[in-house]
Amino acid sequence: MPVTGNYDAIILGAGAAGLMCAAVAGQRGRRVLLVDHADEVGKKILISGGGRCNFTNINTAPDRYLSANPHFAKSALSRYTASDFIALVDRYGIAWHEKTLGQLFCDGSAKQIVAMLLDECAIGHVDLSLGQPVGAIDHANGLFRVAIGDRTVTATSLVLATGGPSIPKMGATGFAYDVARRFGLKIVEPRPALVPLTLGGDETLFRSLSGVATDVIAKCGKTQFREAALFTHKGLSGPAILQISSYWRSSETVGIDFLPAHGGGWLIEAKRTRPRAGFASTLASALPARLAETLADRLALSGELSTMTDRKLTEAEQRLADWRFTPNGTEGYAKAEVTAGGISTAELSSQTMQAKRLQNLYAIGEAVDVTGWLGGYNFQWAWASGWAAAQSI
Repeated sequence: MPVTGNYDAIILGAGAAGLMCAAVAGQRGRRVLLVDHADEVGKKILISGGGRCNFTNINTAPDRYLSANPHFAKSALSRYTASDFIALVDRYGIAWHEKTLGQLFCDGSAKQIVAMLLDECAIGHVDLSLGQPVGAIDHANGLFRVAIGDRTVTATSLVLATGGPSIPKMGATGFAYDVARRFGLKIVEPRPALVPLTLGGDETLFRSLSGVATDVIAKCGKTQFREAALFTHKGLSGPAILQISSYWRSSETVGIDFLPAHGGGWLIEAKRTRPRAGFASTLASALPARLAETLADRLALSGELSTMTDRKLTEAEQRLADWRFTPNGTEGYAKAEVTAGGISTAELSSQTMQAKRLQNLYAIGEAVDVTGWLGGYNFQWAWASGWAAAQSI
């Protein structure tokens, strides 16, 4: 006879991945308990996208994810796609719209996505345990035992879906890593991702531009993103910076092209057509005035264009096209949208998300070393990895 417990599966973490996994497994006839120490489900879903939930991205592809194994995400992403999740959203009559770069948002509220997932869990007769701390977890004789509050529940399968430590004010912790280590799984060192960068030293003067935003290309290594950058009282933020932060490592520089729409030679051309124009005012025709003044000061170029040699203007162009900042850090997990690193993909099956070392132990979503770009990619990984695990439970 097979070993049986109270449940077929206990899923720890009622965020995006956990809710999806619970709903799908429940609808496959599995007895599922979905557990969260918070008093309500989907807290990060509710705050995402300014409360409208950027629930997927139509441009989802494996090359838009960071992982020690760049191929790991392919299987899950190919079997549960953005179109599959859109079909679910449409079935519930939730109105949505596409913003820039393939990002899909609810017309109304992120609460609609949480309500939809809870309804899907109800269809699968999923039991919920909320607002109770999870204590000891062990495994013996084919069963996982989990202490929840003052009771202990058992299941054949255990799913780690508690995410990473980003946004601790939402109750996020490194709990999944502790459990994974308990069962011998390796962890890729976690770090904040999709996070603002901080500036120090002589670059602190750029903090005086707090609130100024402009379209840029942000570069780190061979990776680059063209979106808005925002100066803050601590350093750099905005979509382009959040994107590049996932690739940035301590002591590396970040390159900023402040004028991505301008080709080579534009300053020399401006000198010929408007020789009496000032250098700072010429920059201000393409950039916010405060930023133009700061960059002109840093370049030590003032006065009319006609007083400057073509060589000087070419050098200025080159600097403006690849302005190097050396961040002294990030704003940390408190401001990071996600966590890079996590449970090593080398420990998991890419098809089922099951641990290779221990049968019926699974890890999904942000807890795993798979981190998407900004713009709905991390939600799509949550849906896809949750769905993949649910097929195996």
